[in-house]
Amino acid sequence: MAEEHLFGELPAAELRRVVAVAKRRRFARNEVVFHRDDPADTLHLVVRGRFASRVTTQLGDTVTVGVQGPGDAFGELALVEDGAARSTSVVALEPGETLAVSRTDFDRIRRDYPAVNDVLVRLLARRLRRQSELLVEALFVSAEARVLRRLVELARLYGDEIPLTQEEIAGLAGTSRATVNRVLRAEAKKGTVELSRGRTSVLDAQALARRAS
Repeated sequence: MAEEHLFGELPAAELRRVVAVAKRRRFARNEVVFHRDDPADTLHLVVRGRFASRVTTQLGDTVTVGVQGPGDAFGELALVEDGAARSTSVVALEPGETLAVSRTDFDRIRRDYPAVNDVLVRLLARRLRRQSELLVEALFVSAEARVLRRLVELARLYGDEIPLTQEEIAGLAGTSRATVNRVLRAEAKKGTVELSRGRTSVLDAQALARRAS
């Protein structure tokens, strides 16, 4: 279960208390969970489906900056910063379900059961580690290698069939669609991927990972 993936180190009784206060939310494909600048008051743990975090640039382009699947969480900063606003918009890429925990409920559980604080620390540590990795990549890793790394990560999340557009992959890799297109076409010639409209099939993730390292 997704909640056990995230809260697995909690004693069973405390895990049940966290899940008990969560509200199950179901989302249709392309349904918005929340918009950027909305009040940040709820953590979402992904139970089913995949969700994209997106921002709009100053030029008006919408860029996908993250994809969360079962066992992942989004909105965790809502639990630590009073009066915060959402930093991204989140939309369901397919029919999905989350466990939503409000800040009020989480604060009450933290007071009564301090071990739950470990969950929050893990969430924030995961976010910080990921942001640090992406910063190092942006400074020292080529755009081509970043595209390959995102393909490997997406293959782990989706399986061999990645139903994201090249524009969405570009946002995740921090590069342009033209670069993604060039890398994908080169990989298709090598036989590691197969391209179709709005979809990329990964045929040899190990080869991609070797060239991305």
